[in-house]
Amino acid sequence: MTPACRLLKDNKIPFSVHEYEHDANAVNFGLEAAEKLGFEADKVFKTLLVTDDKDHFVAVLPVDHHLSLKKAAIALESKKLWMADPKDAERLTGYIIGGISPLAQKNKLRTVIDATAQSMVKVFISGGKRGLDIGIDPYDLARLLDAQFFDLLDKS
Repeated sequence: MTPACRLLKDNKIPFSVHEYEHDANAVNFGLEAAEKLGFEADKVFKTLLVTDDKDHFVAVLPVDHHLSLKKAAIALESKKLWMADPKDAERLTGYIIGGISPLAQKNKLRTVIDATAQSMVKVFISGGKRGLDIGIDPYDLARLLDAQFFDLLDKS
C-alpha cells in the first residue's frame, strides 16, 4: 500500500484503485495511464511541481492539457513560476517521476487543482507509483490537500 492509499484509508475517504502494466518506454505517463485504464484523458490528472526558486508548489491538471505557468503563478500568488527540476520533485515528494501523487508527499506543498475537476464525480490521480491510479472525488482531494480550484490550463 502506497502512502497515498494509506492516507485515504486512514481518513476514511472513499477511493478506487486502478492498476495497469507500466511500459518502461512510455514518455507521457499520464496519457499512458488513461489509455491503459480505458479512461477519458480529461478525467485523469497529472501532478506537476513548479517553483519560483524560493518555494515549490503542486499543480494538478488533466493529462491531456498543458499547464499555464502564468495562470498557476496568479493562483499561487507568485510573480513567476517554472517547472521544478525532476530531482527536486522526487526529493520533495518522496515519489518518483511518473508516480508522483499529490497525496501524502514527504513535504506538504501548497497545491492548486484545475477547475475542470469541479464538474466531475471522480478524478483519477497517481496512486504513488507508476502503474497505479486512484479514483477520488475531487472535493475530497481538495479537502485533504487544503487545495483550491483554479483555471490552470494553457489554452494556446
